[in-house]
Amino acid sequence: MPTSKKLFFAAAGLSFLGSVFLFFTGDHERGIFVGLWVPSILAAGVLLHVGRRQG
Repeated sequence: MPTSKKLFFAAAGLSFLGSVFLFFTGDHERGIFVGLWVPSILAAGVLLHVGRRQG
């Protein structure tokens, strides 16, 4: 797996873990906010990966 893919998966994973941590330590709103980053990070990774393949 290329390094860029690993970085995007790591960023999404850290965002998910941070979201779970925030949510279950009582900061529900921030936990939900950080959780919304996960699909955005993964979508950005897909966009960059497909863009490199086409151009």
